[in-house]
Amino acid sequence: MGRLVPAVTRALDILELFLEGDGTLSAPDIVRKLQLPRTTVHELVTTLAVRSYITPVPERPGYYRLGVRPYQLGSRYAEQLDLAAEGQAVARSVAETCDETVHVAILEDTHVIYIAKVDSTHAVRMVSATGRRLPAHCTSVGKMLLASLPEKELSSRVPDGAELVAMTPHSITDPGALREALAAIREQGIAVESRESNPDVSCVAAPVRDRSGRVVAALSVSVPMIRWSDARQEELAQLATKGAADLSQRLGYRDGS
Repeated sequence: MGRLVPAVTRALDILELFLEGDGTLSAPDIVRKLQLPRTTVHELVTTLAVRSYITPVPERPGYYRLGVRPYQLGSRYAEQLDLAAEGQAVARSVAETCDETVHVAILEDTHVIYIAKVDSTHAVRMVSATGRRLPAHCTSVGKMLLASLPEKELSSRVPDGAELVAMTPHSITDPGALREALAAIREQGIAVESRESNPDVSCVAAPVRDRSGRVVAALSVSVPMIRWSDARQEELAQLATKGAADLSQRLGYRDGS
């Protein structure tokens, strides 16, 4: 084991204090409990607050409680306990049915990361890799995940003046156009990408939900343009929807519960 970093250890000690009592603490409380210098505690508390690990309690001036970041980290940990393994199993089942490349991806800020993938057996197929990171607005899984965000969070990640990179001439680069596309995805419950991340590939994606009903991933089927058609799109949309529903059920989601 390498050397522990004292500042990081102290910051973690502070965070763990919030697991006790009513979950609120003042800087003097932290000084007393951890026997640290007031200046050190002030600097650590300020840093943790700026990074949203703790947040001021409005009704109690000088007091803090845990912020949104620990919740996000905990949620991500819980998601990935089963998501990657279950996603791989479901992706394999979907791929066996359609013999096309199937992905499961999660959202990280404004990008997607593929956490499960099963390749088509066709000689002509999409080439990708687990762990690959792509701009969310250029992919069907990414647009599905962006469409599932609350409006305030979406605006924070993709503000009106955002510069959206283009992966192909078909990529959406205007935030306004992206919002229109996301609104349609919310209404339809399915996301389609036509040559937006790869000029030779189109994809269709459906949302994956956890036990609370929150969208935590998306499952897509990717098809080379030589095998793409309106009829094939509809067929694969139904298959992606069923696969995403199967994965959601494996994660504890019960529709209508």
